[in-house]
Amino acid sequence: MADEYPNPFRSEQMSLVQLFVPTEVAHDTVAELGELGNVQFKDLNPSVNPFQRSFVGEIRRIDEMARRVRFFASQIEKEKDVVPIRPLYDSAPLITVGPRAAQTIDELDVTLAEHESRLMKMNDSYQTLSERAKELVEAWHVLRETAVFFDRAQGQQSNIRSSFDESSAPLLQHDEAQYSTNIQFDLEFVTGTIERSRIPIFERVLWRVLRGNLYMNHTDIVEPFVNPATGEETRKNVFIIFAHGDALLAKIRKVAESMGATLYPIDSNADKRSDSLREVTIRLEDIQNVLYNTGLNRRAELVKLGENLRSWQDVVRKEKMIYETLNLFNYDVRRKTLIAEAWVPTRDITNIQIALRHATEESGTNVPPILHELRTHKTPPTFIRTNKFTVGFQTIMDSYGTAKYQETNPGLFAITTFPFLFAVMFGDIGHGFIIFCGALYMILAERKLARLDLGEIMGQFFFGRYIILLMGLFSMYTGLMYNDIFSRSLHFWHSGWLFPESNSTSLTGVNTGHVYPFGLDPGWHGADNILVFTNSYKMKLSIVLGVTHMTFALCLQLPNHIKFKRPVDIYANFIPQMIFLQSIFGYLAICILYKWSIDWSKTTAEPPSLLNMLIAMFLTPTTIKPELRLYPGQGIVQPILLLLAVVCVPWLLITKPYIAWKEMKRIHHQGYSGLGEGPRDDPDDVLEAEEEGDGRAIVEDASEEHEQHDFGEVVIHQVIHTIEFCLGCISHTASYLRLWALSLAHAQLSEVLWTMTLEPVLGPTSLFGWVALILMGMFWFSATVFVLCIMEGLSAFLHALRLHWVEANSKHFEGGGHVFTPLTFADESAKE
Repeated sequence: MADEYPNPFRSEQMSLVQLFVPTEVAHDTVAELGELGNVQFKDLNPSVNPFQRSFVGEIRRIDEMARRVRFFASQIEKEKDVVPIRPLYDSAPLITVGPRAAQTIDELDVTLAEHESRLMKMNDSYQTLSERAKELVEAWHVLRETAVFFDRAQGQQSNIRSSFDESSAPLLQHDEAQYSTNIQFDLEFVTGTIERSRIPIFERVLWRVLRGNLYMNHTDIVEPFVNPATGEETRKNVFIIFAHGDALLAKIRKVAESMGATLYPIDSNADKRSDSLREVTIRLEDIQNVLYNTGLNRRAELVKLGENLRSWQDVVRKEKMIYETLNLFNYDVRRKTLIAEAWVPTRDITNIQIALRHATEESGTNVPPILHELRTHKTPPTFIRTNKFTVGFQTIMDSYGTAKYQETNPGLFAITTFPFLFAVMFGDIGHGFIIFCGALYMILAERKLARLDLGEIMGQFFFGRYIILLMGLFSMYTGLMYNDIFSRSLHFWHSGWLFPESNSTSLTGVNTGHVYPFGLDPGWHGADNILVFTNSYKMKLSIVLGVTHMTFALCLQLPNHIKFKRPVDIYANFIPQMIFLQSIFGYLAICILYKWSIDWSKTTAEPPSLLNMLIAMFLTPTTIKPELRLYPGQGIVQPILLLLAVVCVPWLLITKPYIAWKEMKRIHHQGYSGLGEGPRDDPDDVLEAEEEGDGRAIVEDASEEHEQHDFGEVVIHQVIHTIEFCLGCISHTASYLRLWALSLAHAQLSEVLWTMTLEPVLGPTSLFGWVALILMGMFWFSATVFVLCIMEGLSAFLHALRLHWVEANSKHFEGGGHVFTPLTFADESAKE
């Protein structure tokens, strides 16, 4: 078996290998195997805490380096102007293997620390300067608005209270006699800035606290203030509040500070205010110049980081994966080597040995790692090798469940059956051509598109580009079968129907005896009874395809039973299931094909209803009514088939539990006891293997719990399996009618779209008609792409998916396997 060439019919044969790796070459060995990407290491230290493993110090160091790289990436992302990042494939690689590997990592650590320190200092300096510039801008606005207020108040001195003797009198009097326009005085005031959204609350609180003994004015600052750290915009207002008395002013300051306002001391003297304004303006210009230069230096630093960011991310990611893998190894103190166990594809062992020798040469040592296979009874992981064409189909099948090791792979057959069942529901030459062209573009431009960030939705379409390609190709084929292109028909050959001219409102077609060579005769398009014909045609076709698909899926049981040496399952499960399915639904499919093969216009009998015939087969199996007679001897064939189906039910129920019971009795009478009840009698080859270093695998095999079932579990499982299969045959056959339903819905929706958009404006005779044709043509094409191709296509895709997961896989799929997850750098590198 080890020499067999692997194929996608089954998962690849796997081997459990043991590696003895010298400590000085361990890092380079794991790095080489990670590049190879076909070794799944086992954890040989399951009981050791992750913080107590051998390489936890190196992992912490790499984590710190990763934190710095993430910090650089976040700073580049937050930058307003886009900072170019050199892609990984265009970056100079960092050599982290070989004799200078440790020195390279040390230099990278120092480089990252220097860049982080420099960037953090720039950030702190930039933030400090930004805060200072913001304060100066606010002070400038306060000085300017205060000057404007005082200039405006020069001509309004009469509104200010003239009495200073009574401190309890309000600032503004309603008594006009108390006003004076000749008195000169200096009122104390408080100025500052506050968020615009808090102005109403601020005014209300001050009015209640000071009982109206204040005069407040505020104005908007047009430019928003931007936080350099978060990028949030804040809009503020300048306010000036007049009050009399130190106690009131103290209250105003406390209220303002509690609401987040910034207070600025402004002199009441106009000359001093002018001097302050000039001074603030000069300082603001200086700080803005410094801030601009700091921003240029910071951006230059970010551009420099962008040159190497992808390379650093790749190195840090790989190094962390390497040391996490090394923590899975067991350290042999006596031999001063690391011991590892791993699952590998059997046919890749030669490539792995070459990689081990290459790692030894790269590290500059003379002691190569040693690899040898272990004998084990543990179930290997499931690994199905794929390429860019098959990976999409395999992923669809793997989403249902992971196949058992060496089980028949349904993903191989899905390459054909999945796009075909999709096409049966989606059949249209034009729509199939559109999605075919879309997939073909993604395939031709896949190198360019693979490097772009396509987003989640477009990324899924790109991942399944080969599935879409085949779906479009098969849809064009079924569209030819349906003779349907955008709800119109094609006349490749002469139709078998003639419509003679007549004065009546309805025409009756005349059959010329000519048979249309391929697909549906175009004479049916436009006929009043086309729905009656296509409904019957597609409904019966879906039953035939469904029974064929289920029969094929059921046949996939046979290779599994032969492979796993289960002859009992062939006689107790496969044969009765096949007989049951074919005696009812296989018979129905044959009757459909036989009915199609007869020219009922040349017979005196009416074509029987197959549905009524099937119902009568169960109700009155020995009596065939004349209107339900399809062929001679029907009264003999149907009772025999029904009897076979009835016999298969107890056959399924009883045979396997009875054989299991007989086997259990036979073993019991021979005096055998259960596992672990007697002393262990090890053969010589097992003891020899333990001496050679295979001890761990042998111990694990002995401690592994083999699946044991008592007789009661076998009976219960078989009863459930029988009921599920018998009822499933009925429901699953009916489920395939979705092929008919979705095909009918797609054709009718396409016809409605054509009839209501393009058809009324065809054949324009004026400028308005041409404009209407262009507009309606654009609308029709957009609706065709987004509604009929994308939305209807997704619907047909999901239904085809269900037919494979439920109707087909339930007939043969065993599952229960675990996925092969090797150490690999390739997938993550592709994402980068």
